[in-house]
Amino acid sequence: MKRVPQITTEEAAAKVSSGDTLLVGGFGMTGTPVHLLHALATTNTKDLTYVANNVGEAGLGGGRLLRNGQIRKAIGSFFTSNPEAVAAAQSGAITVELIPQGSLAEALRAGGAGIGGFYTPTAAGTVMAAGCDTRVIAGQTQVFVPGLRGDVAFIRAWKADTAGNLVYRMTEQNFNRAMATAADLVVAEVEHIVETGELEPEQIHTPGCYVDFLVQARLTLEDLGSSASIAGSAKKSDDQRIDIARRALEELRRGDVVNLGVGIPTLVADLITPEHEILLHTENGMLGVGPAPEEGGAMEYPVNAGKIPVTALPGSSYFDSADSFAMIRGGHVDVAIMGGLQVDEAANLANWAVPGKPLLGVGGAMDLAVGVKKLVITMMHTNRDGSPKIVPECSFPLTATAAVDVIITELAVFRFVGGRLTLVELMPGVSREEIRAKTAAAFAERLEP
Repeated sequence: MKRVPQITTEEAAAKVSSGDTLLVGGFGMTGTPVHLLHALATTNTKDLTYVANNVGEAGLGGGRLLRNGQIRKAIGSFFTSNPEAVAAAQSGAITVELIPQGSLAEALRAGGAGIGGFYTPTAAGTVMAAGCDTRVIAGQTQVFVPGLRGDVAFIRAWKADTAGNLVYRMTEQNFNRAMATAADLVVAEVEHIVETGELEPEQIHTPGCYVDFLVQARLTLEDLGSSASIAGSAKKSDDQRIDIARRALEELRRGDVVNLGVGIPTLVADLITPEHEILLHTENGMLGVGPAPEEGGAMEYPVNAGKIPVTALPGSSYFDSADSFAMIRGGHVDVAIMGGLQVDEAANLANWAVPGKPLLGVGGAMDLAVGVKKLVITMMHTNRDGSPKIVPECSFPLTATAAVDVIITELAVFRFVGGRLTLVELMPGVSREEIRAKTAAAFAERLEP
């Protein structure tokens, strides 16, 4: 059996050349090869194309390369969590190519499999599809996404044997597994290295044929950034938001597989009990999400798509981001509950961008909106200035077209019945007149008893 060379972080950093396309595993700071990135930040390597879900946090991981001016272009799904990335994009210091999270994961998997690309319904009818090859397949408009490869991949695993076989811990598979297949040279930063034969074959997530070099590096709390402790992840809640979450829970049925977005939807998780028999899915690679732990962080627990530490219920499973979005697009997730900025009369959803602000964070919303069987939008009925969020036609960039099934606000519940926006329920103390005054869209009424 071959032995994969074990090298230092400095030796690994020297294998990246200026102008390279660098694939970087991780989601938030979970499963991120932070030590390799920090070593690269001490070099003169520049003009990198940085491919990852996000560019680390401010001064941490890829954020350190960004701060040093070593990144020329960033390709990924969610950059708004790093304010320095937003500032760099606005100033023109870097260019940004935004890709929906599921399309990013699948593009890497395609690139690693030698496949030129694929068609997906994700992003059809949105600004993301501008200039892309689109075609109608099985009656559905789909967008072509090219496969994606890199010169070098920096990935993070929990264990490796000396043959280069890798095992990931909890939700640390995320983008690491696909990236391990999609680069000409792969360096794996790992916590533990054992002798060949000490890992059982059925434990292996990434076979050693993909891995060129190993670097042993131990994680610390500082390496995990905002996911280091549950103490830094307080949820925003008030009576109105909790009431919306309670009403959203009524849309779920026993046995449903459910994905919860950030904001009000996260409050639904606190209301679910074992008696509901609901299985929570998170797009960064977990099925069977439990409540947040009372203390601790990503050193002890998996994280959800909000990068918040969570517990794992009995029967939970972990997988990578590509498999997670295959579940979504393949119709294996029953319900998604998301926040919204606007919903219009045609069931179009806008929830990821505001005109005039940089388009730097789409995440998995576009994939979820077109992939789940039922889409529930939870939001306040109006903006802070009193302007309506339920409108005749969305003026904000679309997330998906004709996708919304239910809207729940602090004032009312709407359904799309036969394709028409329909008021079906008033919240306690709310009148029809108030709904008409605060809703710009035309709607029918079919109040449920």
